[in-house]
Amino acid sequence: MTSHITPILCFVGRSNSGKTTLIERLIAELVKEGYRIATIKHAGHGFNMDTEGKDSWRHKQAGAQTVIITSKGSLALFTDTEQEVGVEQLRARYIGDGIDLIIAEGWKSEGHPKILVVRDHIGEVEVSAEGLLAIVTNKALERAPAGVPIFDPDDVESLTALISRRFTRKGGAQG
Repeated sequence: MTSHITPILCFVGRSNSGKTTLIERLIAELVKEGYRIATIKHAGHGFNMDTEGKDSWRHKQAGAQTVIITSKGSLALFTDTEQEVGVEQLRARYIGDGIDLIIAEGWKSEGHPKILVVRDHIGEVEVSAEGLLAIVTNKALERAPAGVPIFDPDDVESLTALISRRFTRKGGAQG
């Protein structure tokens, strides 16, 4: 049996450019095609998912370095990290073999294929053309790399087809 390293596809762009909405729509389409998807979100300005006063919050406040919450069908892990954890480390540590594709929001400097999302009223992000799989935008771009396809944000079907061609499911045949 051959080992399969789950591929990572990064969606990059400025805040409020529509990355999350696009990812949501793409996940739904890819799941319809039989893909098993994991997502990893980079929060450049920090985040807090726990709720003050809840047991897990209280455990963390008391000094637990790691808190795991589990119930039928769900699991959450809160753990302290000395430094920011990279997408490669997250894949190795937390993404199981049953996943076909990891969709990462952020990580523009990582060496994984990327889709750049640009919205008309928000400036562009500088991204290397190397590894740029597509650009999703609702505006005319001043300079687009040659050979990189451009999609309208509402053309989720065509973008899904591009992703399906580039990242085959572990089972092989496409839906």
